[in-house]
Formats: sequence, structure tokens, C-alpha cells
Amino acid sequence: MTDYGHALTFGLSLDPEADRLDETRRLAKAADEKGLDYLAVQDHAYQPGHLDTWTLITHMATRTKRISFLTDVADLQLRPPAMLAKAAASLAVLAGGRTILGVGGGAFADAIAGMGGRRRAGGEMVAYTEESLHVMRAALGGGGVRLLSDQHAIEGYEAGPVPTLPIPLWLGSQGPKMLGVTGRAGDGWISPLNIYVTPAQVPAKQKIVDEAALIAGRDPADIRRIYNVIGTIGGLRSGPGLVGDVRLWTDTLTEWAVELGFDTFIFWPVAETRAQLDVFAAEVVPAVRKGVDQIRGQR
Repeated sequence: MTDYGHALTFGLSLDPEADRLDETRRLAKAADEKGLDYLAVQDHAYQPGHLDTWTLITHMATRTKRISFLTDVADLQLRPPAMLAKAAASLAVLAGGRTILGVGGGAFADAIAGMGGRRRAGGEMVAYTEESLHVMRAALGGGGVRLLSDQHAIEGYEAGPVPTLPIPLWLGSQGPKMLGVTGRAGDGWISPLNIYVTPAQVPAKQKIVDEAALIAGRDPADIRRIYNVIGTIGGLRSGPGLVGDVRLWTDTLTEWAVELGFDTFIFWPVAETRAQLDVFAAEVVPAVRKGVDQIRGQR
């Protein structure tokens, strides 16, 4: 049993496909009005049908009022950390905060190299990612930033602007080495979709994050835990991910919060996205909040 005690937050994954832009605009506006916490956008710039993630997020920020935006996750191979921090800080200033930096080392080496990125794998990617987190943290805080290493050649610049509110750095990770980086240097762990990292696999991964945090002198409870959840609420009897009625979704997400330690759930609907958003925001989210509060109150 693991419950790190964070307040629960919920989000919706937006499709960056260019030919679905009108629908994406409507979904962003609806999620904002319905009180969700995040709009999450994946980052696969090498997909010809995808809009650029930062351009899409900036566009959506002008069409929403209060909801925050999460890169889920930004590809550090194609978005060097100093420039990525600059982009995030700029968006935070322009949008009144509302910015969470989810980042990852980059999962598709051939596609990354095809766009001119450096082909990294294994220990080299781990080292690059961990150093990138430190670069971004320094850059987001303002002041001088410099790092000359095997992975970076940042000769020195004065970082800014500095956002009024800190921008969290959440790391998407799955293997033990990258999970260790999360524990040592990340503000949050973003788990891949529940069809890729199943609930049964989560405790072992949480343990790696926690142990790395403790060795680094950090409190594991300070690290947020985010689960990307694909599935369908009601309707279909089968499909990928979590499929079932509101009661099943409520019970499952409540269990994943108090037993697996997740505090944030990003919903990836399989179909009928607007209808799925409506029932998720109106029925599942408040029921999960209530259920988790009740369980915590009994402990």
C-alpha cells in the first residue's frame, strides 16, 4: 500500500492531429469549463500529421482561462533543455502560469535522427536526460547557466524570464535507470499508458523511484505520480485499457490512488471523446475525490 498524500488532479489528453484541430479546440474549452486540472499533449514532432506541441499548447492557452497545460512528454532529444526551459517560462508568463513540463529522453531513435537529433541510447540517454533536468531547473530559476560535458555544450547564458510560480519538472520514465533519474532529480514520475505499464508493474517501479530519492537525500513523498489512463467509460464491453461503467472507473482510480500511489490521472478516451469527457468530469472525478478523501480520513 502506497499513498503519498497529494491532492488529486485530473486531466485530458488532447490529440495533436492537424485534421482534428476543431474538435481539439472544443475539447480544450470544455475541459477548462468542467474544472479539469490539465490538458496534456504528446510530443512526436516527426509524425507528419501532428501539430507542433508547443505551438498547439500556446494556441490553446489563448482559448482557455484556468486550466494548466502538460507536455506528455516533451522530447528532450529534439528540444534542447535550455531552449525548452525558455519556451516553458515564456508560456508561463504569457498564460499566467498554467505550465507543467513533462519531459522524456526520447523513445524513437530513428525518428529523432531523421529530424536531425543526435542518436542516443542506453546510458548515454540516461546521462543526457539527468543533466537536462538540472539545466532546466537552473534555467527556470534565472541567472547564469553553463554546462560543458559529454552530453551538453552550454557555454553560458543569462536565463529568463523567471515565472512567478515554479514550473514542475515531471519525467516520463519506465526502465530502472530512468526511474532512478526520476527519484534523484524529478518533481514527478509520469508513467506510460496503463496498457504499457500495467497496475501490477507499478509497485516495483514506485520502489525504484523511492529508493533513488532516499539515496539522494530526498523525501519520496515530494515526488508527484502521474498515470496516463487509456480506456472507455460505459458503452463498449471491450477495448484497450480500462473499460467499464462509472462505478468500475471510480473504484479503480480510487484504488490506484490509495494503493499504487498515483495522485494525477490523465484520461485518454478511445472514442466519442466529448461524451467521455463529460462523464469523466461530471461523475468519475468527483466520485474518486470523495472516495479517496473517505479512505484517507479513516486512516
